[in-house]
Amino acid sequence: MPDPLENFLAMLASGRDNALLRFSLGNEYLKHGDAANAADHLRRAVEHDPKYSAAWKLLGKALTDAESWSEALAAYQQGIAVAEARGDKQAAKEMAVFARRIEKQLELKSDD
Repeated sequence: MPDPLENFLAMLASGRDNALLRFSLGNEYLKHGDAANAADHLRRAVEHDPKYSAAWKLLGKALTDAESWSEALAAYQQGIAVAEARGDKQAAKEMAVFARRIEKQLELKSDD
């Protein structure tokens, strides 16, 4: 069975580049435990489509996994704004929960 990551990379190499492909690449890199590469592709996804709330949410997760707390918080905050503007209440709620966790994490770090 072909590896989805290899298929997506081949599509990208062939000149296809769009938000969905970059989202898919980010998702596959996260599954492989490579948060840094995931974040790179997810940043490109939201550059292609700044209103792609699922990509903002996954970007926040990738940055959290990479322990890039302030960047993750910024991605979630942007994602919340996008989701709320689109009426995607569930995504906004989920990202708000993750954002609050990061805010607490940052508060704990500043107390050290």
